[in-house]
Amino acid sequence: MILYLDASALVKRYVREPGSDLVESAIGQAALIGTSLISRAEVVAAFGKARRMSLLTEEAAVQAVAAFRGQWLDLVRVQITELVMARADMFAWEFGLRGYDAVHLAAASLWSEGVGEAVTLATFDRSLWAAAVRAGLVAYPASLPQLLEQWKPTRSRS
Repeated sequence: MILYLDASALVKRYVREPGSDLVESAIGQAALIGTSLISRAEVVAAFGKARRMSLLTEEAAVQAVAAFRGQWLDLVRVQITELVMARADMFAWEFGLRGYDAVHLAAASLWSEGVGEAVTLATFDRSLWAAAVRAGLVAYPASLPQLLEQWKPTRSRS
């Protein structure tokens, strides 16, 4: 399997949260693992936000950033080119995606074309997941809509 990880999936590689086991499993099955260059900023920003919101301790956030940066060069890093941005423009319009989600979809799509094989796009964003399916990529995890429903915090009823 050729695995493309968006930022939401990459974060789960370094911080234990729902879905981390799925990311580890996919990574274990992958022959190639890649992401877009924008993930570098997105992932570190997510760790910083988690620290500011006290979802991660300072120490845990620093460790996550260090681990991520240490493994960055092990990833295939899909370059952000005019071609990627043109396709992202099209996907943003066609699928109603946010900008960075459209860039991730475009990068994965063009990577798939470049290697001549199917690419599995791992994401935990419902809109990007659905767009990946529509764009002809393999979306992972296969049961994301159901998983997101299971993971929703339940409100206590008083």
